[in-house]
Amino acid sequence: MLCDKFDYDLKEMRALYCDALINTAGQNEKVVAVDADVSFSMGTGPFYEKFPQRGINCGIMEAHAAGFAAGMSAVGFIPFVHMFGTFATRRAYDQLFLSCAYQDLNVKIIGGDAGVTAAANGGTHMPFEDMAIVRAIPNFTIVEPADGTMYKTLVPYMASTYGNFYVRSSRKKAVKIYTDDTEFQVGRANILTHGSDVAIIACGIMVHQALLACELLKKEGIEASVADMHTIKPVDRAAVTQLASLCGAVVTAENHNIIGGLGNAVGECLLETDPVVPMERVGVNDTFGEVGTQEYLMEKFGLTAENIAAKAKKAIGRKRK
Repeated sequence: MLCDKFDYDLKEMRALYCDALINTAGQNEKVVAVDADVSFSMGTGPFYEKFPQRGINCGIMEAHAAGFAAGMSAVGFIPFVHMFGTFATRRAYDQLFLSCAYQDLNVKIIGGDAGVTAAANGGTHMPFEDMAIVRAIPNFTIVEPADGTMYKTLVPYMASTYGNFYVRSSRKKAVKIYTDDTEFQVGRANILTHGSDVAIIACGIMVHQALLACELLKKEGIEASVADMHTIKPVDRAAVTQLASLCGAVVTAENHNIIGGLGNAVGECLLETDPVVPMERVGVNDTFGEVGTQEYLMEKFGLTAENIAAKAKKAIGRKRK
């Protein structure tokens, strides 16, 4: 499942996604692409070349694109809608809520530039709140892949599974975590390492940081379990409760505001099942984004392996004697 050596993938996330979309569309004629003028920036241009009659550019009108996709779904198509995550959620919220979810339709929203991966696009384009927004909408599944490997499973799964999805995606190259033959199940976490001192539950680019933190902790004699919670809604409650029971301490790590995202999903689960398990959160501490490289922003907002390791030791220290 895990690569022997973690290094940046040879292809960008957006290219791996588009490859999966083209393959899926080749097997299902109902699959269409809808873009809010992002076919270049989010890498869906090759889909338009392959299926020129099945790609629609709505222009820089995200709310219109979401409503348009809802209409296409209502007549039997399976629209994959591409927008930056900020505008897919904040600007098109009413359409996601009423046109897609309230009508119980079948729309797949791909939100690009997840969290700090927006980098030089800055705070206006840096979604730290998108998962919180969509988690509050009934009839939506939320997925954030750790690398591009998951798209080979995720895209055909979405096409064959009725319902609304929000995929939180990076555009550029990501560190390759998984071997190419890895299989994924939406709604079920991947347990990547096994330890009984602390459980680190992460999603997206923070999975790599969690694995690095695991190595840092091991040098201090601390054994950590690391879980890739790629599906944030519905969160894998069985995995959360099992890891909490095994380790007695939990840390969540997300490239998102600590309010409303993975940390809240895990915390809500623990509150209802085992509220005495100490839990710490690594994420953006309720602030806005800014311009910078991804590496700078990860340091700035405390999204590093060192931050995770520190929170892990803090959680362990809070265990009941």
